Amino acid sequence: MSYSIEPVLWRGFFFECENPHKKTVRRLFMQISSESVKVGHPDLVADIIAANVIAAILDEEKKQKLTLANMPHCGIEVFLGKGICIVGGEVRTRVYVDIDKVARDSVIELGYNHAAVGLNGHLMGVLNAIIPQSPDINQGTSCLLNKDREIGAGDQGIMYGFACDETPEMLPLPYVMVNKLMRAFEYCQDPIFAPDGKGQVSIDYDAKTGKPLRVAKVLMSNSIDYRFVKGSRLKIRDRAKKIAFDALDDCVDKKTEFLFNPTGEWNAINSCSAADSGVTGRKLVVQFYGGFPGAQLGGGAVVNKTPEKVDCSAAFGARHVAKNIVAAGLASKCSVQLAYAIGIADPFSIYVNTFGTGKVPDEKLGKIIAKNFDLTPEGMIEKFDLLSGNIYRKIPRTFFMDDYRWEKTDMVKVLLKEAK
Repeated sequence: MSYSIEPVLWRGFFFECENPHKKTVRRLFMQISSESVKVGHPDLVADIIAANVIAAILDEEKKQKLTLANMPHCGIEVFLGKGICIVGGEVRTRVYVDIDKVARDSVIELGYNHAAVGLNGHLMGVLNAIIPQSPDINQGTSCLLNKDREIGAGDQGIMYGFACDETPEMLPLPYVMVNKLMRAFEYCQDPIFAPDGKGQVSIDYDAKTGKPLRVAKVLMSNSIDYRFVKGSRLKIRDRAKKIAFDALDDCVDKKTEFLFNPTGEWNAINSCSAADSGVTGRKLVVQFYGGFPGAQLGGGAVVNKTPEKVDCSAAFGARHVAKNIVAAGLASKCSVQLAYAIGIADPFSIYVNTFGTGKVPDEKLGKIIAKNFDLTPEGMIEKFDLLSGNIYRKIPRTFFMDDYRWEKTDMVKVLLKEAK
């Protein structure tokens, strides 16, 4: 997929580009960066274990005729320490799942099978500290017990969705680029690059128009498995640069800076939980829009909860709304806030901000959303297929850059009709 970035020549703190009249245009720029992490980062490993526990529960529940009325309610927390994994939280379900096996299989599948890479799933200790769900919460979220006979929000909370027209994915360019960078190192099949890693991408934007101009800097930090290093270590950086620049080929140029393991060393034996802890929900900024200005963060962790928890379902619902608004051409940038009260299905409030780019007033967009989008937990669960175990296996890697139902622009015609 290609990205349209205006070609410019780098000149210190200015850009100089030629126009058809042979005049040199000088313009100030601003730099915006986004970061991301590989799935082998300890915080994402914790997320993946939690998501895989929920996926396993949903798979078993489907064998017993899973419905909205009998769906499980889960909030899983995972802590990774040196050689240990603690799985806690609260669960209500009709089925049994082997937590020990799920945790170990998750870690091993990520490549953590030897002490040389910081964690060995075969030898890791697993402590199961899961407790039953509180009956006080269950009476608000179960449609059989709820006073209005509906699936109420699993907790109060404020969730945000964001979209912009910088990329075909309707996501900020720095976010898209840094996620492409992470996937490139995850799929490169070079054993030198161990599972744990993280990166950043900085994009130069025109300070006047706010449009992206070029990829200015690429930072990649990746743990190195020296069991597979042959010859000079200096060649490792060259290999890393090739992987990175091949992944970002549409947008890098000869002046793009590349930094690799800037401390000078990262041995894989000192990676993952051998050197750092991992906790569910600690990489939300990375997962939600990469810290892009204007793309706010609300709610709590996503992948460790079943979708009656609006931290999960409404985060995707808000993104679906914002993306369809931008896809309809009603704004070039849009943020949607959804607020909920525990035990109540409909949003407590809806707020829209198009940052001055809207073709219709933000207040009118808010009313259109309330009228045409079903943003109850039940509506979002059904529309986005959130009782699928396979969804939970995918979302820790990326919330948006996949064929998820909340990424579909299926409400454009409705929005255009209502906006007239």
